[in-house]
Amino acid sequence: MVPLSILDLSPVAAGSTGAQSLRNSLDLARFADRLGYTRYWVAEHHNLPSIASSAPDIMIGQIAAATEHMRVGSGGVMLPNHAPLMVAERFKVLEALFPGRIDLGLGRAPGTDPVTSYALRRRQDTGGDDDFLQRFQELILFENNAFPEGHPFRAIRAMPQDVALPPIWLLGSSGYSAQLAAMVGAGYSFAHHFADHDPVEAMLSYREQFKPRAAPGSEASGQRADSIVRAAPYAILACAAVCADSDAEAERLASTIDLNFVRRRRGEYLPLESPQQAVTYPYSPAERGLIARNRARLFVGSKATVLEQLGAMIEATRADEVMVTTMIYDHAARRRSYELLAEAFELVRRI
Repeated sequence: MVPLSILDLSPVAAGSTGAQSLRNSLDLARFADRLGYTRYWVAEHHNLPSIASSAPDIMIGQIAAATEHMRVGSGGVMLPNHAPLMVAERFKVLEALFPGRIDLGLGRAPGTDPVTSYALRRRQDTGGDDDFLQRFQELILFENNAFPEGHPFRAIRAMPQDVALPPIWLLGSSGYSAQLAAMVGAGYSFAHHFADHDPVEAMLSYREQFKPRAAPGSEASGQRADSIVRAAPYAILACAAVCADSDAEAERLASTIDLNFVRRRRGEYLPLESPQQAVTYPYSPAERGLIARNRARLFVGSKATVLEQLGAMIEATRADEVMVTTMIYDHAARRRSYELLAEAFELVRRI
């Protein structure tokens, strides 16, 4: 089987707290490290009561310190929210402290609503509605010390200067993100868990169009950003899954996701409700139709059922790796879901 990894949003359950959710993430990371997972990525979202993961760089340091084997990274840092120099320095520090174990996943979206996005960026020169490419190039120019003569950033060095950026991944949910990752020769992670775009088309086009090449400015500086240039394409399928000891139990646990999805479509970003609350919720016929369509993106069932479903998607997308997010109410059930997935993928436990 392909490697298996985790994307953690630190879900907040009704009646619990954000602080407890972050502690749950540390507990899950230690457990996943023992189970044999390859990576553990944390997300960046803002102003969402159902998600406590707002500062991935801080959580990456905490998780890396609490684990020994997994790579730990961002899924992702939402680059529109941050000055590229700040991103470079924070991830160089992480790479210095945990060499060879850090990943820098970058996203184009702000991870929040427009007003909160403005609050995050209002002291920056926004440079337009979508300046991801500009910020991405600036990040790489800092890495290569490759700003041209006369540029005001020419003398700036991202510190620690003797530490390279960790491997860079581009995250996306569209064909554009796949093309961009292929163009710059980066690793690619497709967000099947919320994308409307066809994952097969996006991931195959990434692989077909992939071109290993030097990062912007590296030719002029005589350097190559090894973190950006890959010798071959590598595509991660990020998906939502709920695994339990039976199909029926998995369906019960996944009812939390159903209610959360319906509420989000209404603009209600509430903590995750229990399955008991979710299964008795009075959905309208239209809402049940929404749930049915969203379920096409979920992998729900026993480990045999989920493995069969995921196996077909892995084959179709030619995914090099699978990364699973499980946004359910109960932390113990979430741990069990990842344990069963580890068994299904025949991960080798670490003592």
